[in-house]
Amino acid sequence: MQRTDTAAPALTEASRADARRNRAKVLAAAQAAFATAGTGVSLGEVARRAGVGAGTVYRHFPTKEVLLEAVLSQRIERLSRLAEGYAASPDPGAAFFAFVTEVVVATPGNRDMCELLQGKDGWPRAGLLASGRRFSEALASLLGAAQRAGAVRPELGVEDVTAIFTACVAIQQMREDRGVLAPMSALVIDALRDPNLRYGTPPSAEKHNATCASCGAPIDRTGPGRPARYCGSACRQKAYRQRRVLGSAGSPPGAVEQE
Repeated sequence: MQRTDTAAPALTEASRADARRNRAKVLAAAQAAFATAGTGVSLGEVARRAGVGAGTVYRHFPTKEVLLEAVLSQRIERLSRLAEGYAASPDPGAAFFAFVTEVVVATPGNRDMCELLQGKDGWPRAGLLASGRRFSEALASLLGAAQRAGAVRPELGVEDVTAIFTACVAIQQMREDRGVLAPMSALVIDALRDPNLRYGTPPSAEKHNATCASCGAPIDRTGPGRPARYCGSACRQKAYRQRRVLGSAGSPPGAVEQE
């Protein structure tokens, strides 16, 4: 009778699961180490923080550059998932600004990582390009929905929003309490709002929602400032003449409509 050995496959699966757990532990330790101590942290220090041997780190990440790439890719993927989650919100404007605020508040702890991405020494690596494209697509979708809702300036693009990220992160880094949005960061983010449209109302709902007080024609009230009461100068002058006639006829105070 031939003996069937099932222990080897089970051992292999257990080894794979153990390897996945170790890799996750190394990535988590590296993320925290790079965020707090900079990218100069050694792989040995990462191993110590992860509670694994140096050989385990080198087995998964032969060089620090490979580890940095994996950590950056993980972070970008996390931001992409965050943006995709906000995209499901019924209020696109509020979702967009909540996402921007969360990114700005969370990023200063990863200053060296951000500077690495902006460097000229071969970064970003090819492995990060796919993650970067996913993030850009998620941000573009979130931005487009907010613009269609009338919450964000229509002329802005993804590059403008990422520039806002950079500016606000620099502001946040000057604060001791980086877990709170700085007042100046809030002002910069607020500049993204469309000043010509009422927040949360689609452009189509803003137009022709009033009629001329003189002729009854529809008025486009999408512009800034006090809402118009007349469709043009002719109706405005006509109303003025009518008020003069009523005033000269001895109408009581308050009976003449004010423009």
